[in-house]
Amino acid sequence: MQLTGTTLLVIDNDDAFRRDIVIRLQNCGFDVLQADSAVDGLQQFSSQRPELVLCALHLPESDGFAFLMRAVSSVPDSTIIVIAPSTEMSQVVEALRTGAHDYLIKPMLDSAMVELVVKRTLDQRHLRNENRRIRERLESANRELNNSLQVLKDDQSAGHQVQLNMLPQTPWVSGEYTFERKVIPSLYLSGDFVDYFRISDTQIAFYLADVSGHGASSAFATVLLKFMTTRLLYEQRRQGDTTPIKFLPSDVLGHINRGLINCKLGKHVTMLGGVIDESENTLIYSIGGHLPLPLLYADGTARYLDGKGKPVGLFADAQYEDHKIDLPDAFSLVLCSDGVLDCVEGTTLRNKEAQLPGIVEKSQGNMRALLGSFGLQPGKVMPDDISLMVLSRNRE
Repeated sequence: MQLTGTTLLVIDNDDAFRRDIVIRLQNCGFDVLQADSAVDGLQQFSSQRPELVLCALHLPESDGFAFLMRAVSSVPDSTIIVIAPSTEMSQVVEALRTGAHDYLIKPMLDSAMVELVVKRTLDQRHLRNENRRIRERLESANRELNNSLQVLKDDQSAGHQVQLNMLPQTPWVSGEYTFERKVIPSLYLSGDFVDYFRISDTQIAFYLADVSGHGASSAFATVLLKFMTTRLLYEQRRQGDTTPIKFLPSDVLGHINRGLINCKLGKHVTMLGGVIDESENTLIYSIGGHLPLPLLYADGTARYLDGKGKPVGLFADAQYEDHKIDLPDAFSLVLCSDGVLDCVEGTTLRNKEAQLPGIVEKSQGNMRALLGSFGLQPGKVMPDDISLMVLSRNRE
């Protein structure tokens, strides 16, 4: 530690003793002030603010305790060493309790002892000051962190509300069909998204998407999905015209694929989408790298629909295929994100997927029963985003 420039104050009415102490400390490299009374000492203490004070407990017209208490009350982090005869250790102890940091004993010890006590006390002062600065910095950083966390929480709350407002009504009944959905984010915001909407008097479209990653960036991509599908529908349908349009699922996936690549978000999506043609009683669907595949439940049996395709937003040359099936009179079509597989017992993905048809059959394609089978109670925290969509028709 650099001693030069460190100011000390020695207060003692014994001139010879005080001068001896001052010389010893000056030889150690300190700048030393001196006073022969508590009054003079307090004046210099107030005006010069020395880093350390050596004060005799017995002074004329007052005692060292008066100085000690005044100094500690006015400057709580004052660093003070008291000086007292060895016969008055009880007073030394009381001084230490009052706020002194160390003590020296008269008649005087050697220079090495004085230097040792002073340096030790200054080191302790330095450590206290450094700890205080560190604590203040930590408290400041903690306040800033809390403020940032509150801003983040407010942003997430706003984002969460935006996502909720984008999701379709559940249940939603259109013609003979009932649509239900459940989206459970692993974080405050979800990278899963579902949507269903009517595109003409005889056509209903739907899709389920699982954006790569979690959190705000993935949630933002779901907003982009909603925008791109809505804009594509707007471009393909003349305003006020409700006649059937060519809104093929493969075209939708291709449009989103190009949009995500051009945006350079670093996000891709696994998704599946379909269009029900009520006039033909058919379903046309397309798969974009999504697992599990859709499950069709009818006549007490559940089976996976066929299909495959590349993830959306990764490959510029990706091509998507449309599949067409006739719809049974009574059925449920179950779509889910891969987060559902975390709710299924099994050691491998293949084993878990093999159990899903049985779970759908046991629940008879019913949304509430499915949620119970997967153990998705309200408020339960899951390791991955989970989304479920069930569309059903039951012709009596």
